[in-house]
Amino acid sequence: MKTEVPAGAAYRPRRDRLWFARTRSYTIFVLRELTSVFVAWSVAFLLMLAGAVLGGGLPEFAALAGRPWMIAINVVALAATAFHSVTFLNLAPKATVVRLDGYRLPAWMIQGGNHSLWLVVSAVIAFFVLRGFR
Repeated sequence: MKTEVPAGAAYRPRRDRLWFARTRSYTIFVLRELTSVFVAWSVAFLLMLAGAVLGGGLPEFAALAGRPWMIAINVVALAATAFHSVTFLNLAPKATVVRLDGYRLPAWMIQGGNHSLWLVVSAVIAFFVLRGFR
């Protein structure tokens, strides 16, 4: 006996859950998207710091931030956020077309400008943080 297949039913192959692992560009894409969780954690941590500073609970926050597991989370978050930032800045030439007098700027110039500005802003922030805003 044959079983009747409904008219609207189509063959659907099983989905491969590791489809992104076959190609390097897909793997980097998925890793970049996953690092968004750590970017969100960094924002939440900075908001908690701001709340502790404004609310007068800085000693309690410092005690929490000094715990080994919190330091480990923040080190991983720093690495993930740096990876997210670099890959985001590398995508800029694909998303933005800059033309000067009808000539399209090469990708390396846009990437170089983005990375240079990132380093300058980071250096200015590090200068004020390490100097203590005196």
